[in-house]
Amino acid sequence: MNRSMMHYFITGTDTDCGKTLVTLGFMQLCLERGLKTAGMKPVAAGALLTHEGLLNPDALAIQGLSNPALSYAEVNPYCFEPAVAPHLAAKLAGASIDLGTIKGQYHQLCKSHEAVVVEGVGGWKVPLNDEQDTAELCRQLDLPVILVVGLRLGCINHALLSVEAILASGQPLLGWIANHIDANMSLAEDNIQTLKQRINAPLLGRIPRLDRVCAETVATYLSLPSY
Repeated sequence: MNRSMMHYFITGTDTDCGKTLVTLGFMQLCLERGLKTAGMKPVAAGALLTHEGLLNPDALAIQGLSNPALSYAEVNPYCFEPAVAPHLAAKLAGASIDLGTIKGQYHQLCKSHEAVVVEGVGGWKVPLNDEQDTAELCRQLDLPVILVVGLRLGCINHALLSVEAILASGQPLLGWIANHIDANMSLAEDNIQTLKQRINAPLLGRIPRLDRVCAETVATYLSLPSY
């Protein structure tokens, strides 16, 4: 991979921790730098059946921000209707998630876009098929990682275990994002300070609880890492 280009893998401490929010925010930062920017959500479990087929709302948002424009299939090659673990969703659909297919699509995006932000599914160790998981996908794409920590009770343990697993995989951890998914979390600031002391990677942003989500707003709370 050309390290002079801005390519990132966004993972999280859990489902619904804010990975898509952060993906859109980093895409916006890249666009503001004048870069041709693509987003990719290789696997989506939880979709609506439309006249155009299965469509995932998060993948649609990523598609809408990509510039130059991309087809839905280029952004989200594997889309399943039930919101369950992706390897189980694939089995219910009589399909199998092939990492080689995802890797091929990713490299196509690299040819047409200078910045590519790839959003993982679930957390770092979520299975994608009988033998491979999200961590293996990141290794095959050879991408540096940004971890989204959903701030809620239990997040310290989830975050530190995720960091340990990411580093054990050999992929670089560029930094982490604190996302206030629980607006009423007790001692949120103390949790952030604890994580700052224990994670050997920079805090790249703190996203407050937002009433309305838009990439431009999210981007104002983030900073691009360097590598």
